[in-house]
Amino acid sequence: MTARLRVNPIACEAHGLCAELFPEWIELDDWGYPIIDDRPIPPEMLDHAQRAADACPTLALLLEVGPSGRDTGA
Repeated sequence: MTARLRVNPIACEAHGLCAELFPEWIELDDWGYPIIDDRPIPPEMLDHAQRAADACPTLALLLEVGPSGRDTGA
């Protein structure tokens, strides 16, 4: 299982709560918009990532969880 944070730049209003709650993975640009680390989030940090996503007042931050590796399909 892999998990990554994604931000919807249209919905984001640069409140900055995500970076306060999860500074290990999110920093803010000069205008207060999040810059998200694109690496998969380690399992021990998933609770922090979910808390940051849940706290977003505009629901612009999403924690995507999927299978590990690439599904090649058949």
